[in-house]
Amino acid sequence: MNPPASSPVRLALGGLVAMAIGMGIGRFIFTPILPGMMSDLGLTPGDAGIIASANYVGYLLGAVIAGFGWASGIERPLVYLSLALSAALCFAMSVSDGVIMFSVVRFFAGMASAFMLVFTATIVFSHLAATNRQDLQALHFGGVGTGIAFSSLLVAFCSAYGLGWREDWIGAAILSTLGLLAVLALIRQGPVRNGSAVEEEPITWTPAFIKINIAYGIFGFGYIITATFIIAIVRTSHGGAWMEALVWLLTGATGAVSVWLWTPLLRRVGPFVALALGCAVQAIGVAASVVLPSPVGPLLGGVLLGLTFIVITAFGFQAGRVLLPNAPRRVMAVMTAAFGIGQIIGPLIAGYLANITGNFTSATLVAAAGLVVAALFAFSARTQ
Repeated sequence: MNPPASSPVRLALGGLVAMAIGMGIGRFIFTPILPGMMSDLGLTPGDAGIIASANYVGYLLGAVIAGFGWASGIERPLVYLSLALSAALCFAMSVSDGVIMFSVVRFFAGMASAFMLVFTATIVFSHLAATNRQDLQALHFGGVGTGIAFSSLLVAFCSAYGLGWREDWIGAAILSTLGLLAVLALIRQGPVRNGSAVEEEPITWTPAFIKINIAYGIFGFGYIITATFIIAIVRTSHGGAWMEALVWLLTGATGAVSVWLWTPLLRRVGPFVALALGCAVQAIGVAASVVLPSPVGPLLGGVLLGLTFIVITAFGFQAGRVLLPNAPRRVMAVMTAAFGIGQIIGPLIAGYLANITGNFTSATLVAAAGLVVAALFAFSARTQ
């Protein structure tokens, strides 16, 4: 039996740092580094889409593997290992060349980020629940935006000193290593265990659960196109290095506080309506990033992306658990698969459309339309 932590705030801070490394940097730093890689290496949007999708394939596979329950008792060392691998794979990107090699490295980086996400949440959330401090989950989720914000500052710093994309990846590896040291100090316990596991009920495919999975998959498709290519969009509009950094910094900063900002609405209207509203707001931002002129369009797009993508992810899982309260792990596994498939398809289609049209406008508008459809499915799932 593992007792609850004496300091749940320390565990939540550990979760924040882990999420900043594994997700904000390990997963999303590809976005601000991508334009430099494309210009220096001659990568096409289609190439970039393949590399991005490889990461999301790895993430999906990692999430599925991590969810099988084989890691009971070794969650904490697996958190450390996944973060160490994330740092090492950032460095590996700095010495790699070619679409195939980049894709292989990013595939394993996706697996590492998924392992980090699952096992860190298992540890942190169990202690927060045992100490009745679920309010600190917002601090944990804020790590994604925090890591994105730091990644924007890192790339801006490298650009200011004339450093290139390889140095960006080296800097990411250094930041990740420093973060790992912090996690070693902050997360020193495994998850709370106070009894035998309860067998979950099988998934019941009600119409509402089908709708919420469709909404979640389309959301994965829609958000990831902008989350992957928004800085490339800024680059094509000749916004400059500081504009690129500002857009991504605002995405991260708003993402870091988004869960706190949306929580009152969630309590008022419930996860289904909140999920629908989040998708609708994100659709506005996604469309604005290419419809409105620079700098207004990309800045608004970055802000609304940051304000929504983390909370939509959380609200989706909450909606699924409302529909099937006796199968929380299976709900998460099924919805992660739906979300992951959307994420994999999105960059491939966006890259293909950008290759044909010469810009990201068509792909981004397709993403915005998809988010509107996701909002409608989420809203209709509120009644079962």
